[in-house]
Amino acid sequence: MNWAAVDASILLPAFLAGLLVLATHVPLGIHVLRKGIVFIDLAIAQIAGLGVIVAGLADIEPGGWQVQCAAALAALAGSLLLTWTERKWPDVQEAQIGVVFVLAATGGILLLAKNPHGGEYLRDLLAGQILWVGYRQLVVPLAVSVLTLAVLWGLRGRLPQLVFYVVFAVAVTASVQLIGVYLVFATLIVPALGSRLHPPRARLLLAYGIGVAGYASGLVLSSALDLPSGALIVWCLAVLAIAAYAAGPNPRRVAAARP
Repeated sequence: MNWAAVDASILLPAFLAGLLVLATHVPLGIHVLRKGIVFIDLAIAQIAGLGVIVAGLADIEPGGWQVQCAAALAALAGSLLLTWTERKWPDVQEAQIGVVFVLAATGGILLLAKNPHGGEYLRDLLAGQILWVGYRQLVVPLAVSVLTLAVLWGLRGRLPQLVFYVVFAVAVTASVQLIGVYLVFATLIVPALGSRLHPPRARLLLAYGIGVAGYASGLVLSSALDLPSGALIVWCLAVLAIAAYAAGPNPRRVAAARP
């Protein structure tokens, strides 16, 4: 382990990116878990990634506003589709979300099949490159986070179906290009799982704590161990969530207390 390799000047923008993603994804993740549509974030993130791939094939400059628009339009289209399927066939919504995810994932593979750098491009899209995030890249996610939190706070968590999908799509679009599909999913679901048995008033704060500690420890360890940051952050989040869950109320008592 090489602690001398830990460079705060590199880790700070990556950590700030993580904080911006956590700000919106933790409350959205709790809402997703409550609704029982856990894989919606994977599906929307993958659809946004498909929009990024299409923009890349059109020779649009990576990171430009055109790429952001392509990803946002793709994610919004996917959100509207899932809104319609939930109204049409609500009993199989989770299965429909899974099908949409698979179609988006395989669509990306097909589009990049003849690209000599397709494998590397897909890997970066899935695993992310959070360690190389710069301060300029945080401007759009900051604006999206402020807007998303304003909507969530204004509605006090009582999100109409369509509003939820649109807000979710916009938030995920901004984050998937920063941290990758896998870390987006982990940020949404893992803190929510770790805190789900705790009292409602403490749950959100605990979920944020799991997220912040997971990103901080993952980034530092990835530098010291010379391992991929995104993957290690996912594991740190999981370990901390397991510890929080284990330290929480007894699941049987919580189940018995429910009406």
